[in-house]
Amino acid sequence: MQELVPIVWLAVAAVAGLILGALVLYLAARRWTAQAHASGRASRDAEIAILAEQREAAATRGEEMAERIQRYERDWAAAEQNLRKLTAHAAAQQTQAEQIGHQLADARRGRDDAQARLVELTRAHAALEAGAREQAQAAADKLQLLEQAEHRLREAFQNLANQILDDKAERFREQSSQQLGGLLDPLKLQLKEFRETIHTTHATEQRERGMLAQEIQTLKQLNQRISEDAINLTRALKGDTRSQGAWGELVLERVLEASGLRAGREYETQASFSDGDGGRQRPDVIVHLPEDKDIVIDAKMSLVAYERFVAAVDDGERATALTEHVTSLRRHIDNLSGKNYREIAGLRTLDFVLLFVPVEAAFIEAMRADDRLYSHALSKNISLVSPSTLLATLRTIAHLWRIERRNAKADEIARRAANLHDNFALLVDELEAIGSQLDKAQRAHASALRRLTEGGRGSVLLQVKSLAEIAPVKKELPTSLLDAASAEESTAGAEKGPAE
Repeated sequence: MQELVPIVWLAVAAVAGLILGALVLYLAARRWTAQAHASGRASRDAEIAILAEQREAAATRGEEMAERIQRYERDWAAAEQNLRKLTAHAAAQQTQAEQIGHQLADARRGRDDAQARLVELTRAHAALEAGAREQAQAAADKLQLLEQAEHRLREAFQNLANQILDDKAERFREQSSQQLGGLLDPLKLQLKEFRETIHTTHATEQRERGMLAQEIQTLKQLNQRISEDAINLTRALKGDTRSQGAWGELVLERVLEASGLRAGREYETQASFSDGDGGRQRPDVIVHLPEDKDIVIDAKMSLVAYERFVAAVDDGERATALTEHVTSLRRHIDNLSGKNYREIAGLRTLDFVLLFVPVEAAFIEAMRADDRLYSHALSKNISLVSPSTLLATLRTIAHLWRIERRNAKADEIARRAANLHDNFALLVDELEAIGSQLDKAQRAHASALRRLTEGGRGSVLLQVKSLAEIAPVKKELPTSLLDAASAEESTAGAEKGPAE
């Protein structure tokens, strides 16, 4: 800011000089004009011309001076702006200087506190030195007590160095070996069983696939035999509805046995349930599905009209019997739909019921006579099945149950393997913890041995050995420890000699 003051004054002086110059020119012009009037009119024109030129020159200089004044004013404004910036910077510097002053005061107070702390530490050090001298005296007193406890010290050392550590280490190795063996042997056995189970499962699945293909090939023969038996029995039992129902249930039982499902496990017959109206519902067969689902099979199908269709001798009688057969089948579909098995408590059935037609030919003729019969049954949540279609459906369900059982075994094996892995990981953690404790014990043992032997001639072990020179003893100290103490003494003497 002080450097800008001379510049400002210089600018002011320049502006003042320009103004004075303009005034001088103006006065000179007036004087020259007056002289021109006095000199006469003859030279007036020439002088006027000269004065005009001078006036123009003065005007030009005035314009230049005005431009300079404007430039000086701009410089003055810039100088004022710089002055304000410098003033603000000076204020900031003043604030920073005050902060530094505060910090300097804090540092001085910290220095004073440190000096006071140093005085306290010096006093404490003196007190510690006095305490150390007292402890040294106490140690000398304890050394005298060691002469009286030489036998007990030797026994304690032997128990610590030779017996306890060796016994515990040997016991730990034995226990670790036994525990690790006891853990790994079941693991090996279970892994072997797991591999055998996987191999057996794969072989069983391949064998079952082959059997399924073979059974599909023989399905036509079985259906043909069932159809022939059904026709013969229908002819033998014509007109007896109860006998026809029992025979239909017998055919259904034979299909169930051929499916591979197990009675009492995958399916139940003649189970009884209470409906919402207080009555009893007895589905012919309930087939259990994986994931707690059931499917109901109804076999109470009348075949009287179909028997007349088979026994008819002309086309008209045969057409009438076939129409009655389709009507009977539709009537049974409507009656079965009204039973509403889905609303029965304790029965987890699907949204549809299987209506079993025990004669394959009766099923086929009904489908030929009324192509909308199957869609009508589906609209009532009922699916029409013949012995062949029911057998294929039941064998598919049996295959699903085999897959479910294999999955359950695989899940159980995986669960046991996971538990075995977790237990093994816990045992490894315990073994690592025990190893860490043994390392600490070994380090403590080595530290105790060093404390006995270190110090050269002044070591505890050599001082205890010197007791044997004062009084007769019955047992010698271990030679290995004495050799270590002697080696320590030799090393200490060798280091002390060059130092002197």
